[in-house]
Amino acid sequence: MYGLARNVWRIIEKLVRGFFRVLHIRLSEKQMEGFLQFVKFGIIGLSNTAVSYVLYLATLFFLQSRGWLPKADYLVGNVVGFVLSVLWSFYWNRKFVFRAEEGRQIPWLQALIKTYISYAFTGLFLNSLLSVLWVEVFGMSKVYAPILNLVISVPLNFVLNKFWAFRSR
Repeated sequence: MYGLARNVWRIIEKLVRGFFRVLHIRLSEKQMEGFLQFVKFGIIGLSNTAVSYVLYLATLFFLQSRGWLPKADYLVGNVVGFVLSVLWSFYWNRKFVFRAEEGRQIPWLQALIKTYISYAFTGLFLNSLLSVLWVEVFGMSKVYAPILNLVISVPLNFVLNKFWAFRSR
């Protein structure tokens, strides 16, 4: 699996670098590395979002089919999606995005706890608050509300992960 992921990443990296060359945009190597890191985070974020959304929908439909928690089914779905998708995201971000610099280390348990805290803020607290706003105040569908939340939570999550959860020492 790692070999496949690394090969896919090499192809994506070449495409991104080629894209900038075609547009005649010159970035320093440090800027390019930062941009590529954000691209990696975004790709893992897309897979994380898919995992979270599938778990959210599965929980929502499960609870609705049994008539359980009809006013809070979407909030429970957020929690289930959150808990399991953060593990997914942590694993892949640690493997491919936020690796420690040479001679430094990022203790995995500390990074996991910080990852859960950062995702708790953006993926649980903020998304739940926004979901209540979209669903209860604006009447948006419970199915589409989490998609709108991504516009706010993804950039904020990248910053929290890069500069706090996975900061090497």
